[in-house]
Amino acid sequence: MTRVKLAFDDLALFGAPPAFDDLLHVGRPNVGDPQRLHERINTMLANRWLSNDGPLVREFERRVAEACGVKHCLAMCNGTIALEIAIRALDLSGEVILPSYTFVATAHALQWQEITPVFCDMDPATHNIDPSKIEALITPSTTGIIGVHLWGRGCDTDAIESIAAKRNLAVLYDAAHAFGCTHQGRRVGGFGRAEVLSFHATKFVNSGEGGAVVTNDDALAEKMRLMRNFGFVHFDKVNHIGTNGKMCELSAAMGLTSLDSCGDFVAVNRRNYLHYCEQLRQVRGITPIAYDSAETPNYQYVVIEVDEPAAGLSRDELIELMFAENIRARRYFWPGAHRMEPYRSYFPNAHLMLSETERVAAKVIVLPTGTAIGPSDIDAICAIMRLGLLDPARVRARIKERAAAMP
Repeated sequence: MTRVKLAFDDLALFGAPPAFDDLLHVGRPNVGDPQRLHERINTMLANRWLSNDGPLVREFERRVAEACGVKHCLAMCNGTIALEIAIRALDLSGEVILPSYTFVATAHALQWQEITPVFCDMDPATHNIDPSKIEALITPSTTGIIGVHLWGRGCDTDAIESIAAKRNLAVLYDAAHAFGCTHQGRRVGGFGRAEVLSFHATKFVNSGEGGAVVTNDDALAEKMRLMRNFGFVHFDKVNHIGTNGKMCELSAAMGLTSLDSCGDFVAVNRRNYLHYCEQLRQVRGITPIAYDSAETPNYQYVVIEVDEPAAGLSRDELIELMFAENIRARRYFWPGAHRMEPYRSYFPNAHLMLSETERVAAKVIVLPTGTAIGPSDIDAICAIMRLGLLDPARVRARIKERAAAMP
């Protein structure tokens, strides 16, 4: 049940029933056609082929490669393993430059292999890595740059790859947010030496759990194909060091079913995004990030920035307001990888070079979207924000009162 709040005293923060009986999460999975999923699972069971490069995985790889406009897709058990394998296949070592404003797995995939992540500041207009800050971070130990297409908006690939070519560095992109998107009119997937995708359950196209590396580099693809399967080239012949990074057939069945509905998912995401923008258009201090109309976004994320002086409430206070209504809006990627362990201990002064990351990270909220919600839910969410901003002082006082009462 959804309750649209019409008056300030209807807010759950002040004792009224919450707008939603059930928790409304960011990233609730899109499912697709359950019947088609069951058919694929039944075929998998009849074949008794559950893993080890099965027919569903091969079909999934073919369709993802086609969607990205690349020669090779190597499906993996998850996006983090895909990052780790791509990093190792590129022979990265020493130091690698990447944004701090990303999911911490981007940094962990380096540190796990004893490669030092060197955090670069963001461009506040795009939330992506700022290429103008990269060269100052390059040292004799630097071997690569990882760009992240945050929110599905491509980072400045021309500038990054120009710097990399001049300094003989490898370029890898974390494209976990960007499946189905375009950048400079090209489909994401073919930039750099390789790009890494995520098909985690929270992604708009998902395989339950999964990831992939896409590339046009034949030799790199063959190397990663060995690495994801213990280095096996034949039944009992190992030609390379490797691990178990394979996607299983069950995940591929989910991934294929999700791909079948990809266009529908994007249409719902776009509808939701535009509805949020319309509802929040004149709300002071709240600005949804913009998607370039010249590109093809997937609209997977509805992201707003909160200008505290204009709104009257901070980002965190606005989240408290929504949490009381069972709206689990999120503070992506708070507080930045540089303030998470082990990096906080390794680089205690990193924040001094990450002023834009610090500033923007404190303003961002990601709102629920996807097939789990509709226009009436968005109306309710936006009504709550509008009501809360009618009397910020009273909301702030109530939040402090509740915090003081906690044991």
